[in-house]
Amino acid sequence: MNRLHLHLVSDSTGETLEMIAKAALAQFEDADVVRHFWPMVRSRQHLDRIVPDLAANPGLVLFTLVNAESRTRLEEHCRQMGLPAVPVLDAVTAALESQLGQEAHGRPGRQHLMDEQYFKRVEAIQFTIAHDDGVGWEDWEEADIVLAGVSRSSKTPTSIYLANRGYKVANIPMVVESPPPKALFGLRRPLVVGLTTAPERLVQVRRNRLLSLNEGTETAYVDGDRIRDELQFARRMFADNGWPVIDVTRRSIEETAAAVIRLVQERDRRDTSGDGMAGPA
Repeated sequence: MNRLHLHLVSDSTGETLEMIAKAALAQFEDADVVRHFWPMVRSRQHLDRIVPDLAANPGLVLFTLVNAESRTRLEEHCRQMGLPAVPVLDAVTAALESQLGQEAHGRPGRQHLMDEQYFKRVEAIQFTIAHDDGVGWEDWEEADIVLAGVSRSSKTPTSIYLANRGYKVANIPMVVESPPPKALFGLRRPLVVGLTTAPERLVQVRRNRLLSLNEGTETAYVDGDRIRDELQFARRMFADNGWPVIDVTRRSIEETAAAVIRLVQERDRRDTSGDGMAGPA
């Protein structure tokens, strides 16, 4: 397989460009790609400084440059070197201009302005970190989502991912010997979602966790029968309380979070239409 040099050129932080490149590359198995990241390219001098690297490592150039002069200069350099250059946001921006009936503002980094959504995400992240693993149950009513599941069922990473999307999330481990606080069963505002997984997968995940901590793996924590009992206990609690359940066995964190968001949106639609009540069913 040929190696591809992928140059990402942005006049801002490059976060958007990186996410687009990552999503596209995920469609290709075992791709041999070397990424060259060029953020905050806002001057002719800066642009000219990266040209030698483009020439030394020819490949595909993806860019998000809103300044017309910078775009033209980069495209001219790429033409001279025979390199394909793709303005990744142009098609979307053009479609929006057509539908909205106005021209886009050519201001670098405009999508990263510290607006209300930014502060909402910061607040959500702070809340989520402070309410991990059953901590701070007195404040759970302030949460948007509460994730429940046995140990190592991806509660924490899913919570953090959702927090980055602006959701305040708390999570609680389901432990047979230690029932959750009664507050969990009276929540009205948050959507409580149960996470479950296949016992065989959970044994593997827990073993890997113990190995990473240099601890022995011959404990009840990784015992197959014990794990099946834990999962059965959690599923029974989910069912008794009518909480929606997501099986995370074959899901990535992003896929699990997307499923949780769909549940939240479905509940919000029911509440708006008057077909349901706020809080878990």
